[in-house]
Amino acid sequence: MNTENVVKNLRVLWRTDRIIADIRLRHLLTGLGLRAFAALIAAFGLLMLELSAYFALVQIWSAIAAAAILGATNFLIAGILFVVAGRPPSGRDIELANEIHGTSIEALQLEARALQAQVSGAVHHPLSTIVPVLVPLIAIIVKSLRKTANEPTAATSAEARS
Repeated sequence: MNTENVVKNLRVLWRTDRIIADIRLRHLLTGLGLRAFAALIAAFGLLMLELSAYFALVQIWSAIAAAAILGATNFLIAGILFVVAGRPPSGRDIELANEIHGTSIEALQLEARALQAQVSGAVHHPLSTIVPVLVPLIAIIVKSLRKTANEPTAATSAEARS
């Protein structure tokens, strides 16, 4: 397991999640704006239909037909805007961001599996993890014992000379 790879993959994952969230937020705001505009036009359409009903009661034909046609046109425009606002986000940017997101998730899973294999290997074979530490430790102990064994002989040879 390489911690640099884990950190790199986490950064990529975080960035792609931010990009995906930004794309979805922009799409949501655009859709919300279009829906609000469509609702406004629908309200005007309803007003025009009500106005046409009023004109139907007051006068017959000329003003009625104009208001009814205008109201129906407003409803048609509102319906088109609702359809456009309801479309799913399209484009290569969301596809690319989703692909990078999936790749970084797979890389993190691979690193997690490597860590799991190392941990399970250490649990099943504890001596394999201790041996690399014990060999240098044993060498240091042997060297220190040799030094302590050589020091008394040097002191006794100095006493014998005097």
